[in-house]
Amino acid sequence: MRAIRKYGVLYAMMLPVVIYFIIYGYYPLARGLQISFQDYKLIGERPYIGFANYAAVWHDPFFWKALGNTVVIGGGILVFGFVAPLVIALSLNEVMTAWFKKTAQMLLYIPHLLSWVVIGGMWIFLLSPDTGIVNLVLHKVAGIEPIHFLAESTWARWVMILVSTWKDMGYSCILFLAAIVSINPSLYEAARMDGATRWQLVRFVTLPQLKGTMKVIILLNTLGVLRIFDQVFVLRNPSTSSHVDVLMMYTFQKGIMEMQVGVGAAASFFVLVFTLILTLAVRTLTRFDEVE
Repeated sequence: MRAIRKYGVLYAMMLPVVIYFIIYGYYPLARGLQISFQDYKLIGERPYIGFANYAAVWHDPFFWKALGNTVVIGGGILVFGFVAPLVIALSLNEVMTAWFKKTAQMLLYIPHLLSWVVIGGMWIFLLSPDTGIVNLVLHKVAGIEPIHFLAESTWARWVMILVSTWKDMGYSCILFLAAIVSINPSLYEAARMDGATRWQLVRFVTLPQLKGTMKVIILLNTLGVLRIFDQVFVLRNPSTSSHVDVLMMYTFQKGIMEMQVGVGAAASFFVLVFTLILTLAVRTLTRFDEVE
């Protein structure tokens, strides 16, 4: 009771947040788990059928094909989405002109603010084989014939990976730059007194001091690896769907398009379990909980 009287105001401030997560987070999760064990229909009885929905998903070859696509596309986004902003942040840190650095940060961050509908429409136009700027430049510079980037399976996955990296790298880049700014300047001064070159400053001072931020970004990106959907939904087409459809696309197809809500719910819980396993593996490998 003393704790309630002492911290009552803080508990009261937390109450709306707790209610929000119960209503929009935990209740839908519990309801989805219930539906995954039912032969769910919008109208009529919804009998419980045990693990039949999970068995249907487990024995569906399209589910495993979607998992393979997710691993390839999500893994590519994870790698490129980590390396690209790190390289850009290290490069911008070497720029001495303040206005150029601020302008570059702003331009890099703008795509992160735009929806995938806008981004997808823009890149569909840019990659068009007839009027797209990318194909026009390739033809003028290298004499390459127009490439159907969004219609050829060879290119479709790379488009998903690179466009996703381009869209979100501004956010990670700002996190890296914030961490670089917080590095103690005396470390650089000591290294320069020992005769360190610019590359050695980056390798032996900057990068070791960014380990904590690297772990956070890797973990955040890992949480979204198996849940990619928007870019695939916007950029896919029938000619490349078998090579780019991911787990969330499979869930959408089953639960919404085919109205097999129970099967879609079961598939979504497979995604949840796979995400938890992957996240725990990354936490262990990166030693996320260890204090530097």
